[in-house]
Formats: sequence, C-alpha cells, structure tokens
Amino acid sequence: MSQVPSDRLLRVLLPIAVLALGVVLWTEVVRLYAIPPYMLPGPELVLSTVISDWAVLSASLLVTLTTTLEGFALAVVGGVGLAVLFNQSRLIEYSLYPYAVILQVTPIVAVAPLLLIYLPQPAAVLACAWIVAFFPVLANTTLGLNSVDHNLADLFRLYGATRLQVLWELKLPAALPYILGGLKIAGGLSLVGAVVAEIAAGSAGAGSGLAYRIVESGYRLNIPRMFAALLLLSVAGEAIFFALSLLSHLLLRRWHESATVREM
Repeated sequence: MSQVPSDRLLRVLLPIAVLALGVVLWTEVVRLYAIPPYMLPGPELVLSTVISDWAVLSASLLVTLTTTLEGFALAVVGGVGLAVLFNQSRLIEYSLYPYAVILQVTPIVAVAPLLLIYLPQPAAVLACAWIVAFFPVLANTTLGLNSVDHNLADLFRLYGATRLQVLWELKLPAALPYILGGLKIAGGLSLVGAVVAEIAAGSAGAGSGLAYRIVESGYRLNIPRMFAALLLLSVAGEAIFFALSLLSHLLLRRWHESATVREM
C-alpha cells in the first residue's frame, strides 16, 4: 500500500500545527504576563499592523524584492557563466577561484558600509545581494560540471562530439541538480544580502526597503510595525525558497532520484 498521499498530507499539516501552536503560546504569554506592545506585541496586533500599514510596508517590500531578484539573477548568470569557464579552462579556474572564495568568506556586514561609501545606495544594496548569492551558484555549478562521468565524456569524444556539444548535451544536463541546489541556497542568501545592506543604509538615514522600515521602527519604538515588517520578510523568503523548490521539482521529477516519488 502506498504511503505517498499520507506523507504529503503530513508534510502540510505538521508545519501548520506547529505554527498554530506557536501562535497560541505567543498570544497566551503576552496576555498572561500583560506584556506591553512596545516590548512584545501579540499576533493580532502584528496582523492588524500589516493591514493598517500595508501602503507603506508593501511599497518597501517591493523595493526589497526587486533588489533581491535582481541580485539573484546577476548571481545566476555570473555564477553559471563563470563555472562554465572554469570547466573549460583550468588556467581560468586556478586564477580566479581563490578570489571567489575571498568574496564569499568576507562578512557582508563588514562589506556593506564600505560599498555604501563608494556606490549609490541602490547599487550598494544590489551589490550586497549579488555578493552573497554568487558563490553558492558558482561552487555548486562547478562541482556539478566536474562530477560528470568521465567514461560518458570519453564516449562523446569518441563519437566526434565537439567541446560545445559535450558541454551542452552532457555536462550541463548532468550538473542540473547541482545547479538547482545552488539556486535554492542563493535565493535566500540574496534576500539576506539585500536586508543587511538596507539595515546599513538605514543606520545612515537612507533607504526605502523593508529592512529600512525595521530600523526606522526601532528608532521610533514602533515595535508592532517592526514585527509586521519582519513577518513580511519571512514570508518573502519562504516564497522564494518554495518557488525555486517547485522549479527544481518540475525540472527533475521525470528523471532524477532526488525528485522522483517512491512508494513505501
């Protein structure tokens, strides 16, 4: 008997149950200890703030999401493109890969204020979103391209395939699961980079994104709006992750083990 439907149902119901339990506990703690809203607002107040401040929060959310998606797109194009160059030329890989690692291991919190000095605020935020999202795409794509079965590559060459044909018809399809895994990581990290840069910009009194609203709300002790902005950021991050997970499932479900449904 197949357990697939029940497994899918549990994967939906269990997170909802945990969320409901967390909301109930949050509500009861605020009520029992009479915690004032400027310290910890209850869930009802946070949701009502999302509704009442929607005009401001939605505009800021759009700014943050635009920067996030632009940084993510640049990371995908740059990461995949550079990984292909690395795969085709060891000299290029040996020359540039260490600098890609340096770019990754340097804390973005330290880089953001420096970028804000030399770049306009929107460009600095975009650069931060790109920096943190770039390396996962590059590293995963490079690993995928280098993990192709050498016997298959030799077979392609034996039948006279060009390097471009080997790349397009063998290496990229074989590396697709690795690439998609890197995209799922990079999607969330691009949002993190945008938020960090917006917080740095907000500390300097500039910015219009959702993280800036969090900084602004903290200065004004408008804690319900701070929680509302944080809730929208969390929802945006979840939406990005699930959208990329859906894309990965649609591309891999017919042939890759990670996405095929198995009966118990």
